[in-house]
Amino acid sequence: MELSALPKTWILDIDGTIVKHNGYLLDGEDTLLEGVKEFFSGLNSEDKVILLTARGKEYLKNLQIFLEENKIRYDFLLTDIPVGERILINDKKPSGLKTAFAVNKIRDKQLKLKYRINKEL
Repeated sequence: MELSALPKTWILDIDGTIVKHNGYLLDGEDTLLEGVKEFFSGLNSEDKVILLTARGKEYLKNLQIFLEENKIRYDFLLTDIPVGERILINDKKPSGLKTAFAVNKIRDKQLKLKYRINKEL
């Protein structure tokens, strides 16, 4: 993926993407997946992070504590999200810059996203 140097909005699902899917139910606690800390440490400080989860609000406090303990930063955390598809729709800039990407990773596998910043975009 080739991205601009502009600040970005990262939208990530939680279960199966950054933590073990349903680990909080199966194991009694969340487990961070491989590559997550590295991914988050590579984000620009100007970027925004939105985390999504189908978990109900009753799990929110424990999740927030877990994310804070693991230094996973976010700007917004949305709960009670439907379990079906998440569809992102955005406009393309007149310059041709694509402003939306979607990545489907394998559940519970390493979070590894290859991209390069093109300062000319």
